[in-house]
Amino acid sequence: MPIKATDLKRGQALIWDGQLNLVIDTEFVKPGKGPAYVQAKMKNVETGTIKINRVNSSDKLEDATIDRKTMQYLYDSSGQGVGPFVFMDNETFDQLEVDSDVLPKDQSQWLKETEEVLVMVFEGKPLGVELPASVELAITETTPQAKGTTATNQLKEATVETGARVRVPPFIEVGQVVKINPSTGEYMGKA
Repeated sequence: MPIKATDLKRGQALIWDGQLNLVIDTEFVKPGKGPAYVQAKMKNVETGTIKINRVNSSDKLEDATIDRKTMQYLYDSSGQGVGPFVFMDNETFDQLEVDSDVLPKDQSQWLKETEEVLVMVFEGKPLGVELPASVELAITETTPQAKGTTATNQLKEATVETGARVRVPPFIEVGQVVKINPSTGEYMGKA
């Protein structure tokens, strides 16, 4: 189904030069001279290359339909946090392996078993994983709060149950469950 260049959005998939591409970012440009155009930063799914393409605002592009499936994270088959990561479709109970190039370490470090995520799939091949806006993880290691310190904007290092490191306020202790933003790795509060 054709889509107008001005309707391109981040995360959208389309066929460009005969290959599947994901739109990473778009910018509408109206120069002082000449016609308006859309500058789209696209990632080629097959090769992994990222290019910035200029598309006339009146052009139509071929949209690719991507399935977004809610899946449950089961385990890391390597056991070392490098994938492939195994997910299970909640409706069909089929299992899908996602490689580390699709789910990089900065995302996979926030996944714990049974966590539900959105997996983008095109013709049976996983393209990406959308983590929830926040994840709840238990603190497994941190230094105790020093006596006499008050709640300030100082932060200390802590390790969560998945092995990821995060900075938390001084009053957080081992065993407490905290909310973390997986896209930035920042502490959001107690769960």
